[in-house]
Amino acid sequence: MASAARPLPLVVILGATGTGKSRLALQLGRRLGGEIISADSMQVYQGLDIITNKASPQEQRLCRHHMISFVDPLVTNYTVIDFRNKATALISFHRGSVFLGRVASGV
Repeated sequence: MASAARPLPLVVILGATGTGKSRLALQLGRRLGGEIISADSMQVYQGLDIITNKASPQEQRLCRHHMISFVDPLVTNYTVIDFRNKATALISFHRGSVFLGRVASGV
């Protein structure tokens, strides 16, 4: 009897600020062909690239990133519930493929 295919686990990278989480996620994403969800509460906002140390456009081309620069901070009241709903939908959509979650906030 053939066993049902199990979805691959979600990889979550945790660590303190400045410890290389983003670099590790990018390396794993490239090696495994995965994608990255940024869980940094400030990286969702457009125009805050430098102060939030977002992945550069070049890095984002190397490995697809999600949850970065899609909220206008001057127009939208974006909540943790909004983030959870979008992240959950992304994870569900990619279930079964290699998908890396990068938790980019300090612990």
